[in-house]
Amino acid sequence: MAHHKSAIKRIRQTETRTERNRARRSRIRTYVKKVETAISAGDQAQANEALRVAQSELAQGVVKGVLKKNTASRKVSRLNARVKALSA
Repeated sequence: MAHHKSAIKRIRQTETRTERNRARRSRIRTYVKKVETAISAGDQAQANEALRVAQSELAQGVVKGVLKKNTASRKVSRLNARVKALSA
């Protein structure tokens, strides 16, 4: 256990930040799952709408430092390719 005041505060901050990041990551996964569900159902319009929301959520994850930029970019790219494949 920490003995210094600053170390105790650090532990408190880390716990709070961990909870927030866990919630953000979970939220991102939920939106990505909605896109995948729409894709598997074969619903082009719903998939496009879900992708638009998921892109925004992934970008927000990058801004907040939960995801790296290239990771979010890769996920968006792969989802987009799968949504486009529905129309073909």
